[in-house]
Amino acid sequence: MPAWLLAFLAALGGYLLGSIPTGYWVGRWWGGIDLRQAGSGSTGATNVLRTLGKGPALLVLLVDAAKGAAAVALGLALGSPWWVAVAALGAVVGHSRSCWLGFKGGKSVATSLGILLAMAWPVALATFGVWLLGIALTRIVSFSSLLAAVAAPLLMWATAQPLPYRVFALAGGIYVIGAHRRNIERLLAGSEPRLGQKWAQSPQFPTS
Repeated sequence: MPAWLLAFLAALGGYLLGSIPTGYWVGRWWGGIDLRQAGSGSTGATNVLRTLGKGPALLVLLVDAAKGAAAVALGLALGSPWWVAVAALGAVVGHSRSCWLGFKGGKSVATSLGILLAMAWPVALATFGVWLLGIALTRIVSFSSLLAAVAAPLLMWATAQPLPYRVFALAGGIYVIGAHRRNIERLLAGSEPRLGQKWAQSPQFPTS
């Protein structure tokens, strides 16, 4: 099979896996709400936590992580670490720009964690440790996610992971940071909600 076709299949398959709208479905089935119209407008686990509670948020977190791991498995099935990286990046984009939700979605953090676990679990655990440290210090999920997005490529390089995985971590980290641009605005303004704080308790900016 030609390389261009393998790349296309990896990108498309990864995107379709990532685009599965877990948070939206859970919001509809569990709480009867459209998450795009609630809280921050994100369909990720953090907004589910704030609007529906811990159980639904855990379910969304696990399924979204599984989507990322499935994208890695797809790339491996296609036979090259480069197709793994392409499929993984497709899943990251798919989660935040789902074709089923008018090209909206979440911030791709849980999906990225699932990808890292399947790619290089020591890097995933270290990145998760950075995220936990950020939570312990600030109790702000978005800030902790930004720290993890910066840490992941550095850890990939520090542990000498295959070049395609390092490229993915860098590209994926940049993408996740870009997806948090509204959160960065709120962080700079001092109005980003902390963990356990309802969205309505914080001054609202445009949803992201």
